[in-house]
Amino acid sequence: MSYYKTIDGKKMDGHLLEMAEEAVKGAGDGRISRADAEIILNAVKDGGDYTEVEKDTMEYIRDNFNWTESADDWFRSQIATWAAKA
Repeated sequence: MSYYKTIDGKKMDGHLLEMAEEAVKGAGDGRISRADAEIILNAVKDGGDYTEVEKDTMEYIRDNFNWTESADDWFRSQIATWAAKA
């Protein structure tokens, strides 16, 4: 997979999209779990900055993938806190 993928005219982080796709297939209930959210958050944070591409990608993932309520709440809280500091 290319590092970037264009969806609806926006450049997206291909690695984050791939992680979300892996999280919802196979075992489990087809939702991004808290454990999946932690892995995705670590991938977002790996560069030390919350880039526009990552923001667009995470918006797409939040809107187009099913999350458990606890994973969604936890991720939103963590990303907001981290992005405010970054």
